[in-house]
Formats: sequence, structure tokens, C-alpha cells
Amino acid sequence: MTRTLKTDLLDIAYVCGGPEEGMPVLLLHGWPDDAHGWDRVAPALEAAGYRWVAPWLRGFGPTRFRSTDALRDGTGVALAHDAIALVDALGWERFAVVGHDWGGRTAYVLAALWPERVASIASLAIGYASRGRFEIPASFEQSQRWWYQWFMATEGGAAAVAADPIGFARLQWASWSPPGWYDEEAFDQAAESFRNPDWVAVTLHGYRSRWRPEPLDPRYAAARQRLDAIETLPVPTLMIQGGEDRCDPPAESENDARFFTGTYRRVVLPGVGHFPAREAPAAVAEALLQHLGDLPRGPGAGSLPG
Repeated sequence: MTRTLKTDLLDIAYVCGGPEEGMPVLLLHGWPDDAHGWDRVAPALEAAGYRWVAPWLRGFGPTRFRSTDALRDGTGVALAHDAIALVDALGWERFAVVGHDWGGRTAYVLAALWPERVASIASLAIGYASRGRFEIPASFEQSQRWWYQWFMATEGGAAAVAADPIGFARLQWASWSPPGWYDEEAFDQAAESFRNPDWVAVTLHGYRSRWRPEPLDPRYAAARQRLDAIETLPVPTLMIQGGEDRCDPPAESENDARFFTGTYRRVVLPGVGHFPAREAPAAVAEALLQHLGDLPRGPGAGSLPG
């Protein structure tokens, strides 16, 4: 059942499960995906006694902006503030974060800006970008893989995405993992979330702001400044990478351990592409349970009132 919590900026829709007294785990989906990307991982967390919540990010699914005037900021700092607003509304003091793609970048930002609240993070498919900065890839091959980002940075590309957002998302599903990894029912379910009236605006802002000047929501200015000074992360971290990821291949994350002063473990799943939680849910769940099992499980680890 989908639930909704109000924050200062959003009506955040989410699904949840597990015992209310269990250690809280926040599951953040990626782009282009939605909260159902965790459907085959969450039951393992629940069976192990964790309380999980999987929201739809801003611009996705039933999550809605409460004001027409709010900038549809798609940056990691904005998404991290949404996550903090959500866990505050849930009553979570300390929690673990598992994020895929955009959710993974959000997890890194949460660990950088609120390390005292984040018990651990796990990032699926996305390596760490220190100081929250994006750099032009060192190789032509990786620049080619990121064609969709350069495409959206042009006016014609942005217009094309706005004209056919579902078709654009489908192309990424079809090309980022080995052929035949998903069925039409799974894509159609996720694609419903891309019909959100703000999906295009948030998507375009999230990518265009990486590579060209774009307006940024001033409410996050101080957080951006703080993030720009943070090189390393102290929070225990798991990175899960698909060995056949055709958007962000393993070579892009293989040297990231130097950025973590806490424990860091990287798992590469053979034959898996950019959507590990959908493609290999059992392997992802096993890695997550091992990672989370190393953390304190007592009352101080987190609580959820309902």
C-alpha cells in the first residue's frame, strides 16, 4: 500500500514494510526507475527484521511538489534534503541508506552532509564523485556511454525528451544492461512513474546542471558549499557494481576505495548490468544483509514509530 508524508516542499509517496521496531533502511531508486525497483530485494530485508521505506523521488510517480513555484531542482543535494525531510517525518534518528543510480548519488551526499545520522550506505551501479562534482570522462568510450547526458544538455535534445519521455527512458533500459534482462510488464510499471508532471523538468535539471549553468534552488546553497569541501566519507560503505553495466562499467569505480575512511567493500556481479536490484535481486540482497549485519542493531541504531 502506498503511503504519503508531507514535508515543507513535497508530498512524498512511499511503500514500506518490516517490523516497526526494526533498524530503519531507506531505499532510494534511480533514474529511470521507481520505488518498485526494490520489490524483489525488500522482502529479504523484511525477513531479516529490518524496517524499510522506499519513496518515489521528486518528479517520480505519486510524489508531488506542494508549490508550483518551487524550482524543479534535480541535483543530488536537493534529493538528499528530500530524504532527510522524509526520515525526519518518519521519526528516524539514525538509519541506513541503499541507493541505486540517482539514489546512490543521494546516499553519498547524505553520508557527506549528515554522517552522524547515516549508519551506513550502499550504492548500486554508481561510483563516488568527491565533493559532489562531475567531471568530463577521461576516455572517449565513457563519454560515448554518457551520450544521453550530452543530448539533454542541448535545446533540441531537451525538447525531444519532453516530447517522448517514456521512449527516452526505454532506450536506457534497453542499452544499459545485457539484452533480454527485463520484461514489458516491469518496464510499463516503472514507466507509470515517468508520467509524473514534473519528471521531465527534474530529469533535465538533474543532468543539464552537471554540465552547463542552470538555476539552482537557493535553499540548498549552504549545503552545496559544505559538500564542495568534503573529499572523503567516514560512513561504512558497500558498492555493488554490475560486471556488464553498459552505462557505468566496473572500471569507473574500481579505484574509489581511497575516498573512504570508514569500511569500504565493493562487489562486482558477473553478467549483471546497470539495474542490479532488478537483474540479480538475490545476490544484491545477500550482499546488503552481510553489509547491514555488521552494524549495531540495538535501540540506538534507529527507530520508527509507525
